Amino acid sequence: MNELVFVGLGLNDEKGITIKGLEETKTADQVFMENYTSRMPNFSLKRFESFCGKKIQIVDRQTLEEENGKLILKAAKEGKTVFLVPGDPFIATTHVALRIDAEKQGIKTRLVHGISIISAIVSMSGLHNYKFGKTVTVPFPENFSKTPYNVVAQNKSIGLHTLCLLDLKAYKKEYLSINQALKMLLEIEARNKRNIITPENIAVGIARAGNNNPTLKADYISDLLNFDFGQPPYSLIIPGELHFMEVEALIAFADAPRTFKRLSK
Repeated sequence: MNELVFVGLGLNDEKGITIKGLEETKTADQVFMENYTSRMPNFSLKRFESFCGKKIQIVDRQTLEEENGKLILKAAKEGKTVFLVPGDPFIATTHVALRIDAEKQGIKTRLVHGISIISAIVSMSGLHNYKFGKTVTVPFPENFSKTPYNVVAQNKSIGLHTLCLLDLKAYKKEYLSINQALKMLLEIEARNKRNIITPENIAVGIARAGNNNPTLKADYISDLLNFDFGQPPYSLIIPGELHFMEVEALIAFADAPRTFKRLSK
């Protein structure tokens, strides 16, 4: 059977894959995996290969973006091919492009979802899913952009929360920290003076979502700047208007100060 099956791996280790995803992997002729869009802290390639009984071919960003995934598409024309992706396969637009190319070339594609950071942060924080606006990535300082600040401003204008995904260079093991991201956003605020992100505003930092020992901390930005979130990966939420139940959840789950109670609408 000539087809390409996209399988989500989840967030933390090789046990995050669904039973359906594992079955698809075990019956594949060739299996590829990318490890550059996110970091899975406790993932072991050796354990996973033993788990599924397959040799996994690791592909880098160049293979998927600069070479348009030709290696994977060639394999899919020859037999059943599984492409393993951290989290959920189509949160990264790179993989959407690969699926489109496959369909254009007459390759049947299927999808097995995995746990995504987007659903995980809602479950962990207790913030309401329907109150999140546009998601944005905060880049490293050398790729400075006002876009994250502008997205937060847009979301806040209609009372919505903003999920900020923080940049990473997995091949260098470099990860933008929550503290760095907050400092960058404050620097943009200092120049724009729109009262969008100030030390008195609140934020929620998340590290190692999906891990047995994640860090979830909500506080005023001034207090989060020096908070130790531990090891990556990291995500950041800038809340909009808070429902009283969201406030209670942040106090209960994210160790938010009780002064948050005055913030609820």
